[in-house]
Amino acid sequence: MDKSSELPGFHKLSPGERLDIVRDFADLGEEDLQALKKTGRLDLDTAGRMIENVIGTMEIPLGVATNFRINGRDVLIPMAIEEPSVVAAASNAAKLARPGGGFEASTDEPVMIGQIQLVGVPDTGGASKAILDRKDEIIELCNKQDATLVRFGGGARDVEVRGIETEQGRMLVVHIMVDVRDAMGANAINTMAEKITPLIEELSGGRAKLRIISNLATRRLARARAVWKRDVIGEDTVQGIMEAYAFACADQYRCATHNKGIMNGIDAVTIATGNDFRAVEAGAHSFAAFERPYTSLTRYERDGEGNLVGSIELPIAVGTVGGATRTNPVARVALKILGIKSAQGLAQAMASVGLAQNLAALRALATEGIQIGHMKLHARNIAVTAGATGEAIDRVAARMVEERDISVARAEQILKELSG
Repeated sequence: MDKSSELPGFHKLSPGERLDIVRDFADLGEEDLQALKKTGRLDLDTAGRMIENVIGTMEIPLGVATNFRINGRDVLIPMAIEEPSVVAAASNAAKLARPGGGFEASTDEPVMIGQIQLVGVPDTGGASKAILDRKDEIIELCNKQDATLVRFGGGARDVEVRGIETEQGRMLVVHIMVDVRDAMGANAINTMAEKITPLIEELSGGRAKLRIISNLATRRLARARAVWKRDVIGEDTVQGIMEAYAFACADQYRCATHNKGIMNGIDAVTIATGNDFRAVEAGAHSFAAFERPYTSLTRYERDGEGNLVGSIELPIAVGTVGGATRTNPVARVALKILGIKSAQGLAQAMASVGLAQNLAALRALATEGIQIGHMKLHARNIAVTAGATGEAIDRVAARMVEERDISVARAEQILKELSG
């Protein structure tokens, strides 16, 4: 008889009781159970307050990228990621940027956009005017919802109205612009949007539907810039990177992977600090196609001395207060390692990492090829997959790198040779 995934009351059970049910459903063995029961700093009680139906936790390696100098200050960058070579690549690119002064980074004020969707508006022009005429009242009503945010210097700043054509007819979209200070801002904005909805409906004569934050944070952009000296990275490398960058700008198939490499670094810092990497990803890729064909989030050019100048601009909506940033103890430590207390400072660091990550990828592609360096760092994983343990992991990995044959089959052969 097929087993059913309908489990009434599952959410009311303890993690241990849920695990018993999952064990029976999936025929888990004792080794499987022990893997799920083993937790790190994030205990099950805390995890159970973060998401639903918890049965365990899953660890991701936490590394530290070195060599970063951002706005004249040396910084260690915590990065949570499972992919080999990302941390090493960022560290190397940051080292190569130091002779040029490191990274200069900046951010806009942390203003997020909340949206209220209006349908069935009888007179869109009149509705827009009526809403904007009462802008000050709407802003005041928004700010009454979050006295703490206002006390720290944040709060609603502006109101805009947009008309859009859809397959369901013309709609009005009301935007509230909110300075969320050191928070990501979703909860504050969604609460404000809900509260002002009755007034917006009254003024527009329409019906409000969605009331939600936008992850396309075009008012909250982060930027970074660095110079890689020609005599440090080489003229051929400069030219190769310019050609690789031109390829990404001209071809969306290449550009998708180009921007993915940028997000390798940014996501890793986002996860390490307990922020929402899915929101940051959505904002970044939307911005890459904002009012233009999808293109690179980075830019490269030569300066008058032939040095390579790289820059990046993208929305980075992250916080240093609230959410998992404060709930997860490792995220709190990651922020402490960074030595950053403000959301703007965190976004500046993340933009710098994204630029470094992209430079490293383009440099590898333009010279030896991405796979050689990546697989060298991946060799240990291959050795473990083949069954190596302890010191044998490094020995098997070293042999594969030396032979330039990094595969599970070769790892198994080497392991047999070492064992007998």
